[in-house]
Parts: sequence; structure tokens; C-alpha cells
Amino acid sequence: MDQPQGGKPVTGQEHWTSKGDVRLFLWEKRAAGPQRAQGTVLFVHGSSMGSQPTFDLQVPGRPHSSAMDYFAGRGFDTWCVDMEGYGRSDKKRDINCDIANGADDLAVATAYIMKTRGTKQFLTYGISSGALRAALFAQRHPDRVQRLALDAFVWTGEGSPTLEERRKKLPEFRSKNRRPIDRAFVRSIFNRDHPGSAEDKVVEAFADYILKLDDSVPTGTYVDMCSKLPVVDPAKITAPTLVMRGQFDGIAGFDDLMEFFKRLPNPDKQFAVMAGIAHASFHQINYLMAYHILHSFFTQPEPIYRG
Repeated sequence: MDQPQGGKPVTGQEHWTSKGDVRLFLWEKRAAGPQRAQGTVLFVHGSSMGSQPTFDLQVPGRPHSSAMDYFAGRGFDTWCVDMEGYGRSDKKRDINCDIANGADDLAVATAYIMKTRGTKQFLTYGISSGALRAALFAQRHPDRVQRLALDAFVWTGEGSPTLEERRKKLPEFRSKNRRPIDRAFVRSIFNRDHPGSAEDKVVEAFADYILKLDDSVPTGTYVDMCSKLPVVDPAKITAPTLVMRGQFDGIAGFDDLMEFFKRLPNPDKQFAVMAGIAHASFHQINYLMAYHILHSFFTQPEPIYRG
């Protein structure tokens, strides 16, 4: 566990809210004491795992392994939510939980946080299909997003070898609402782009946590990413935006991201390439680089002169 400024411990608290009759699990981590001054971070997970393995992974001997602990220790209130069909949230509906459904979940989750914590806006980070969910949420609810960070994002899918390979299984993904996952699958996330960019002990701890919560996950994000892109319009995303791309990421085509980036209307925007990083940036050897880039963006002063 990270130690925040002043030495106050970071503690976690579970929360539950409902989207109709669907229960959603939220996890909050913050340092002891009064309301955090730096703002509220909302972390949004990807296609194949719940939120806690992604953002609150504890690995002995790996400093600041939990992104939530890292940011809570630096004065943020941090939250993540299991999308419907993942982790501890409900899996009872016979649907494939696509990207739009995930954006619905974020609307419900943020409404709950706003009510219980008095939060007005969120520093929103999403990775992979979580970045698509976060971007669509920002498009739908611009008033709730203070800053938006999109990691391992994909816009049209052009130039993505991972998606090109995944499309070969599109008929299978369309034929069912869930797909099985196992340890070999989790390992494949780290081997498909650039083997060696993550430590084995981190990959195994990640797999342990994922498989403790799920033995299958929804197919909806895969179907969307293989056949329905683009699902967001950059011209309608008005929040200050950071696009983060791992050097070796097979999902996020560089030219595709640059075209998306050029169309973002807010001049307060950044594009960061993370050296030595493949797809799952918070679980790579160079994870502290990703933290640094994100922390810098989230703490950047607002422009005074805008022309």
C-alpha cells in the first residue's frame, strides 16, 4: 500500500449502486482526513477484466503497484467501477454489455459519487475499451468530465494488427454474449505485442486477481471494436484530453490516434507516447512512466489566457 503525503494510510471502501435492477460495484480509495484537494479520479477498465485487478493490484516488491494507492497518496479521491457483466457487478442480464452500455454504467456511477461525495467533475481515465467507454461518457456528459485521459485507445481501428487478428473470430463473438477467459488468455495480453515488457510476477498476480472474479467476460466490446468503430466523435469531446499510447501497443494504431487527436476541439490536449510499453500500461515494467504522465495531466494548471 502506498503512503500518502503526511503519512496517512490509504483505505478502501466498497459501494453499491443500481442501474434499474442491475447492481453495480464501486470501489473507493482515499487517504485518511478531509476531502481530497486534488480532485476525484474515475478509473475505467477494459474488455477482459474487472476494475480492481486493473487499478488496485498489489504485488509484493513492486512500489506503487496499485494505481489507486498511488493517486490517493497524492491527494486524490480515487474510484473504479465494475461494468455490468464484470467483477462483482451483476451478470444476470442476457446481453453482451457493449461500449454504450458501459457508458451508461459510468453515468450511473458518477451520479452516485456526486450524490454521496459532493463531487462535481471527474478526472476520468480509461484504458483500451475502457477508454472508449470513458470517451463516450465524456461525449454524453461533458459537464461531468474535468479532464479525460485515453490510454490504449482506438478510434476507427485502422492500422491495428490486434483488431485485424481479432476480427477473424467475430462470428464467434457475435454468436454469444460471454466468452471464456483463463490464465493462458491473460498471459496472451502481454505476449501478443512485445513479450518482455511486463514482469512475470505482475502478469501472474494480475491473472490471479482477474480469475478470482471472472471465468468469462462479455463479448460486446470486442464486437464493437471489430465491427462498429468509430463509436465516438472527437468533435463532440470538449474536455481537455490526453491520448496515451504505448510504444508497442497493437490496439492503438498511431496514425488512427493522430487523426482522432487533430479533431479534438479543445486546444488543451496532449499526445504522449510511452517508451517500452505495450498494451496494459499499469502492469508494464515502465508503469511509473504512465503514472507520471497521467499525474502531470491531472494536476496541470488550467489556462488563464485563452486568446
